[in-house]
Amino acid sequence: MKEYKASTTIQASPERIWAVLTDGGSWPQWDPSCDKIEGRIAPGEKLKAFTKLSPGRAFPVKVTEFVPNQKMTWTGGMPLGLFKGVRTFTLAPQGNGVEFTLHEVFSGPMLALIGGSIPDMTSAFQGFVAGLKSRAEKPG
Repeated sequence: MKEYKASTTIQASPERIWAVLTDGGSWPQWDPSCDKIEGRIAPGEKLKAFTKLSPGRAFPVKVTEFVPNQKMTWTGGMPLGLFKGVRTFTLAPQGNGVEFTLHEVFSGPMLALIGGSIPDMTSAFQGFVAGLKSRAEKPG
């Protein structure tokens, strides 16, 4: 198993954060690692994520969990679970804001072969949560 995680406290309502998260077209404006998101971020939808970490390569995922204002999960990988990536976006209201967590776990029998080609996503995850925080906390 290989995993990456980043969290931050965002001074905005869960509804505001959710609106930013589910507007895939705007991601390149605030996520420093995102080139574009193709598809509609909604329950059961298939998306293609394009990142600056792997230019020109599409990462197909499916929205496998969608609980508005609380949690969303994207799942991708190879058939038969040979390699799987599960990215979870979690919003947990705190006293004076929302604790937002981005967490991705890679697993499966092919991880040993594929794992070395997965770039270190630590700074990308930190950039994502910082960008989301900045965007969600902006007035309007």
